[in-house]
Amino acid sequence: MSKGPHARKLSEGNTVALDMHALGTLQYIRAAIDAAGVLAVPGSAGIAMGCVGVAAALLAAHPAFAPHWLLIWVIASVAAFLCGSALIAHQALRTERALFRRPARKFLLLLAPPLLVGAVLTLSLWREHEESLIPGLWLLLYGSAVSAASTLTGRLVGIMGGLFLVLGVTALALPPVAGNWLLGGGFGGLHLLFGVLIGRANNEQH
Repeated sequence: MSKGPHARKLSEGNTVALDMHALGTLQYIRAAIDAAGVLAVPGSAGIAMGCVGVAAALLAAHPAFAPHWLLIWVIASVAAFLCGSALIAHQALRTERALFRRPARKFLLLLAPPLLVGAVLTLSLWREHEESLIPGLWLLLYGSAVSAASTLTGRLVGIMGGLFLVLGVTALALPPVAGNWLLGGGFGGLHLLFGVLIGRANNEQH
């Protein structure tokens, strides 16, 4: 039994509606998958870490504190890590995203091994009185960690990681006296610069 013109129009209309609904559902699923693989890093985290880095470099450069430069930078690294983590956590909670979702776990897994290696090698170099190698080591390992983690955060973080690697190579090539200022240029200057750039990029997206 053949369908009348009115029935055919209804059938065609239903097909179009179903196609549009299916397309919308697929787009939603794709967007959800993309969002689940990206970790939002606020620019404020980089700025806060950069301020800590600049303060550490200036303090360690003072003649009265220069003999304790390593202790100053160890304390600064812990403080910067806590500040950055707190601001990333705040961003995650503010956007109603669970802190330990898949991207956050991946981010930590990418960062943790190089940072752990850095801590172990720092202790070994300190015991062997080879502290002059520590600035280059820190910059290289942090640059490697950030570059790896940039697969979850975006291009700007990857560029920053690459510049840390350049500073690390430079620190190993230059005399030890340059180490403190290269640490300040990386953990202070680069964090400040890219914190501002990431903040602007996030604002433009919104």
